[in-house]
Amino acid sequence: MVLAVAGIVTISLVAYLVTIYNGLIHVKNNVAKAWANIDVLLKQRHDEIPKLIKTCEAYMKYERDTLTKVIELRSSAQNAAGVSDKAVKEAALTSAVGRIFALAENYPDLKAQTSFQQLQTRISGLENQIADRREFYNESVNIYNIRIQSLPDLLVAGWMGLTAQDMFRVTGEDRKDPEINIQTPS
Repeated sequence: MVLAVAGIVTISLVAYLVTIYNGLIHVKNNVAKAWANIDVLLKQRHDEIPKLIKTCEAYMKYERDTLTKVIELRSSAQNAAGVSDKAVKEAALTSAVGRIFALAENYPDLKAQTSFQQLQTRISGLENQIADRREFYNESVNIYNIRIQSLPDLLVAGWMGLTAQDMFRVTGEDRKDPEINIQTPS
């Protein structure tokens, strides 16, 4: 009888630990999936930016510094390592692309170009999707971090070597309104 009870307790404990383990794997993979979804959209946006620059170059001759800066920021964002670094660099790129759209107001011929309008719509749509996916990523990270920091999951998470993940945060610098220097043709 004692052996039967011990067997049932052992089986129950093992089943409980397996359930915790599987739950932690689930939330860990949700974080990875959420990040991969963001990466797909960032890649699409990065692919559209050279097309935008090419379209703008012919019209925005006086904005060469702005266009060059966007290309530099795109390259920097593509080479970012880790969520925090990527968040900072992507926010700077988003701001710079926004400056191009704002500067385009001074170039009616550019604004009238179908290709520019399509790129502006496409990039704006991608920005909205990225914002939605960042929210989902942060929610996934929050759930994951809570699970690995709460008992009894904490014990299994420690055994698995799981550590807290960074959320995709906006820095204080990114919350400032961008400065737009408008140079008009002479």
